[in-house]
Amino acid sequence: MWTVDVSKVVTADQKAAEARAALQSQYSAAIQAHLDGKARERQYDGIQTAITYRGDPNPQFAAEGEALFAWRSAVWTYSTAELVKVLAGDRPQPSVEDFMAELPAFEWPAL
Repeated sequence: MWTVDVSKVVTADQKAAEARAALQSQYSAAIQAHLDGKARERQYDGIQTAITYRGDPNPQFAAEGEALFAWRSAVWTYSTAELVKVLAGDRPQPSVEDFMAELPAFEWPAL
């Protein structure tokens, strides 16, 4: 006789939740790498280190930290709103590469 192990049953809702989590993780990792890569262009360890220079006595570091801080916020604000639309079915799911091209651009401050 065949017995179902209910603890191993995966529902459609569980599969959908796993797919959403995987999607968010994939895009989040790419976005974070993009942010960190931009900060590394100026020899910062990453975006988190760079933004600690806001208010620094060195005017260049302070300006770069402030600019990266504002850009990071703009990127996450945009990406969060757009991924909500994807998850809700309100917009087609773009490739990670296409989505990255949609993100707000960054320009280093001129001093």
